[in-house]
Amino acid sequence: MTATPISVDRWRADPAKLTAEFIGTAFLLAGVIGSGIMAERLTDDVGLQLFQNAFATAGVLVALILAFGPASGAHFNPAVTLVDRALGGMDTPTALSYITAQIAGGIVGAMAANIMFDLSAINWSTKDRSAGNLIFAEVVATLGLLLVIYGVVRSGRASAAPYAVGGYIGGAYYFTASTSFANPAVTIARTMSDTFAGIEPASAPPFVIAQIAAVPLTVFLVRIIYPRLLAEH
Repeated sequence: MTATPISVDRWRADPAKLTAEFIGTAFLLAGVIGSGIMAERLTDDVGLQLFQNAFATAGVLVALILAFGPASGAHFNPAVTLVDRALGGMDTPTALSYITAQIAGGIVGAMAANIMFDLSAINWSTKDRSAGNLIFAEVVATLGLLLVIYGVVRSGRASAAPYAVGGYIGGAYYFTASTSFANPAVTIARTMSDTFAGIEPASAPPFVIAQIAAVPLTVFLVRIIYPRLLAEH
């Protein structure tokens, strides 16, 4: 989510960037799963549970992007990293290091959320999300998220990215049938919590495939809409 043109060398992975991606993704998953568990315990109203989960996730995202954006770009999402790689923002080894840190951080965050609420660290989800319409919804959700991120950044308004991303995710919880996972690392981690935010392991691969499918679509559209990275204003 950087605001200015960057060289590949500048983006070579270093401990600070990878730590930021790991910690940021861990806290994102703790926020997603923890708020889902808390919502379940506070009310039996599913609509209210979804609102609480969406509100908390959006707030956590804004805070984490503000905190870690200057360190790593605050991707917290393999799909974001893959688009950045395709647009020339980083080299392949750096992208792979980012994705590894994100997946590992997501798993740790999910385990931490479970433990905080006195559940087993690994608590495999049994929530079936295999319906075709949900998989299609993940293409839509991820495409929308990626277009928001790169539309804001490449139009020279990177400072608005935290609020744009938080606002989009909060809204996408409601306008997508899948409640907008929109993130392969999040999807993998959410298999480990049999709670409101969970997804059974068997349902996860189609979700991840749908999310990755949004990457080339995003690259194509961004190159048409914002062929050049505009200066920050």
